[in-house]
Amino acid sequence: MISRSHKQALLSVLVATVLGGVVVADAVAQSRSAGRSGERRNRGSDKPEVLYPEATREEPKAKSSSKMGGKLQKLFSAYNKQEFEETRTLADEIIAASAANDYDKAVANQLASQAAYNLDDNAGAKQYLQQAIDLNQLDNNGHYQALLMLAQLQLQDEQYDEGLANLDKYFAESKSNKPEELVIKGQALYQTEKYAEAIPVLKAAIAASSEPKDSWSQLLMASYAEAGQLAEAVKEAEALVARNPADKKNQINLASMYMQADQMDKAAAVMDQLRAAGQLTEEREYKQLYSIYANTENKEKDVIAVINEGLGKGILKPDYNVYLALAQSYYYSDQVPQAIEAWQKAAPLSSNGETYLNLARVLHAEGRIPEAKQAAREALAKGGLKNPADANKIINLK
Repeated sequence: MISRSHKQALLSVLVATVLGGVVVADAVAQSRSAGRSGERRNRGSDKPEVLYPEATREEPKAKSSSKMGGKLQKLFSAYNKQEFEETRTLADEIIAASAANDYDKAVANQLASQAAYNLDDNAGAKQYLQQAIDLNQLDNNGHYQALLMLAQLQLQDEQYDEGLANLDKYFAESKSNKPEELVIKGQALYQTEKYAEAIPVLKAAIAASSEPKDSWSQLLMASYAEAGQLAEAVKEAEALVARNPADKKNQINLASMYMQADQMDKAAAVMDQLRAAGQLTEEREYKQLYSIYANTENKEKDVIAVINEGLGKGILKPDYNVYLALAQSYYYSDQVPQAIEAWQKAAPLSSNGETYLNLARVLHAEGRIPEAKQAAREALAKGGLKNPADANKIINLK
C-alpha cells in the first residue's frame, strides 16, 4: 500500500523502487493553457521543461475550447487545493460536456486520474489515464507521464502483461533512458521471473546513474542469482560491500551469494565478522550462520557455539530445527550425552515419530535400554514412521 505521504500532487513523475515491490508516487503534467504556474520550467524561461526531447510522437497543437475555460480553471483550482472529490466531480462534468473538445477531456481525465489515485481508487485512476492517452491530445510531457503512471499502477496491481507492454511503448516512443524509470521495468521483469531479461535493463539503469541506489544493485544481484549466473551475482555482492562496507544488509547478501555459489568458507568469514562485531541481532542471521557451518566439513563445534550463543541471547527460538541441528552436531563431534539431551528437546517438537526413533537408537547404542524403549514407544505414539518395525524391535528387547 502506498503511504499517504506519497499521495501529494506532484507535477512530474517521481519513482522509487524497493527489493520486493514498485512504489508509485503521484504524477501529473499540467496543460499548456491552464495551471501553467505549476509546470516545471526551464531556468529563465516561461516555457515548461521539455521532458522528452527525442520523443517520436508528433506533439499535438490542441488548445482548450473557449467555452470550457472557466470550468478548467475551477478544475485546476480544486486540484491545487487537494480537493480531490471536487476535482473528480468537476473533471467528470467536463468529460461529459458536449461543448468540451478532446483536449478539454484529455486534461480533465488527466487530473481526474490524480484525484482518483489520491482517493485510493486505482481502478478509476487507470481508467482515466487510459482515456487521456487514447484521446491523444496532451503535450508529450503529459502524454508520456500518463503512460508511465498507467504502467506503474498496472504493475502495482499485478497486471504484469499490461504494465510491461505499456512500459515498452513508453520507452520506445519517449526515448527516455532515465535510470529510475529503467529500474521499474527491471523490477517488473524480475517479479515475472524473466531474470535474464531483467539483467541488461538493470545494468543499463545503473550505468546511466551518477548515484545508483544500492537497492538497484541488490536487484541485479538477485537477478543474476535466479538466472543461475552465480559468479556474476557474487561479483555484484562483493562490489556492493566494497562501496558500503558498513551496511550489514550488503554483508548478509554477500554471505548468501557465497552460500549459493558453494563458497562456504567465504560465507562463514563474512558472517563471523558480523558476529564478532555484535551485529547479528536477528534470528534469521543466526540461522544463516549455523546453516553455513552445518554445510561445511568438520564445523560441528562452530554450529554448537553459534546455536548456544543465539539461544543464550534469546535471539534464536528453541524450535525443532535448532535442537535437531544442535543434536546432530553434538553427536558427530562425539559429545553423545549432549546430543541425547538435544534430541530429547527436539523429538516432542517434531511432526512425526522419526526423531524419537533416532533418539531410541542412540540410547540403545549407549546401553540406556529403559530410556530407549520409552523413546521407541513415543515414536509409535507420535506416528508417521517409515518403518514402525524398528521401534517394535527396541521395545521388545530383553
